[in-house]
Amino acid sequence: MSTNLTSGIIGLPMVGKTTLFNLLTNSNQETSNFLSGKTETITASARVPDKRIDYLVEMYKPRKTTYAQIQFSEVPGLVRGASEGKGVGNQFLNAIRNADLLVHVVRAFNNGDVPHVEEEINPLRDIETIAVEILLADMDLVEKRIARIQSGKKITKENAFELEVLKKCLAALEEESPISQLNLSEEEKLTLRNYAFLTEKPMMLVINIDEDQFRAGSYPGQAEVEKYAAQKGIAVLPVCGRMEMEINQLPEEDKQLFMEDLGISEPGIDRLARAVYDYLGLISFLTAGEDEVRAWTIKRQTDAKKAAGKIHSDIERGFIRAEVVAFDDLTSAGSMAKAREKGMFRLEGKDYLVQDGDIINFRFNV
Repeated sequence: MSTNLTSGIIGLPMVGKTTLFNLLTNSNQETSNFLSGKTETITASARVPDKRIDYLVEMYKPRKTTYAQIQFSEVPGLVRGASEGKGVGNQFLNAIRNADLLVHVVRAFNNGDVPHVEEEINPLRDIETIAVEILLADMDLVEKRIARIQSGKKITKENAFELEVLKKCLAALEEESPISQLNLSEEEKLTLRNYAFLTEKPMMLVINIDEDQFRAGSYPGQAEVEKYAAQKGIAVLPVCGRMEMEINQLPEEDKQLFMEDLGISEPGIDRLARAVYDYLGLISFLTAGEDEVRAWTIKRQTDAKKAAGKIHSDIERGFIRAEVVAFDDLTSAGSMAKAREKGMFRLEGKDYLVQDGDIINFRFNV
């Protein structure tokens, strides 16, 4: 499976999607104080901050440093009725069908200069508005496909099976239950694979708060949002977009002072990038040397031989052994030489499941 996974940043208009997209991807898309009527989806890569890479860079002073990357797409603001084509409507919904994770930005911040599309701040209502639009879009897709199969002259065995699965999906959606909560067999999931249903995708809520809410440690409607998220098994992360922009514009030395003053150890945008990486089921193994210190992205539960293929197909083909030291072992030893002396290096075979933060040197012969 490819690890080039994409996260779609979605939400109502004027909630701070573009601000977060710009911060994550170092882009400078225009943010606007009116309903911008943006209709195109923008995609860019974001760096996943990693203190382990920073540590190895200090140790090796390499010529090149490569952090893990994730793709983010920012999609035009969704409005109530989008599933019926209102606003940018279905175009928006099609744009996120390709995303592997939906990052729903929800507005909690107060700002008189930026009107809320629904006129008042109510995070739970906004979360439910988007949830309903996504649900209705899936329902529309299912109903059309069912009608198409039923109107066909000849229903094959595959079609008959697909029809049963689609009817199951429709029943769930009519009960306002996402397709992800259906207990489908592997064969049933395979039948649905090409539809890219929106309610099948994992979702994460990013609550965009203001500085007063940040300092108070709470925002309006927080209890209801957390209860909703707990029931649905969704992660929630509060981020203060405006403050993150201020942090981002400071020179490095002032950044630290500003964050200390706020009582935070790292920018919220770094936490968000890592949370998304984790939520997508991704981990990094590291390679280190004077040429380059690099994080390589793999899915959790990837074996050493497959991981070697991330670097080069020849290394996978000629795989002999993986020389592995855990990052925490390296830091406790203080240097690679000491880690070797203390017997912290392990030789692992092709079936070894690579762990997050493993520093690996592959032995191979082609």
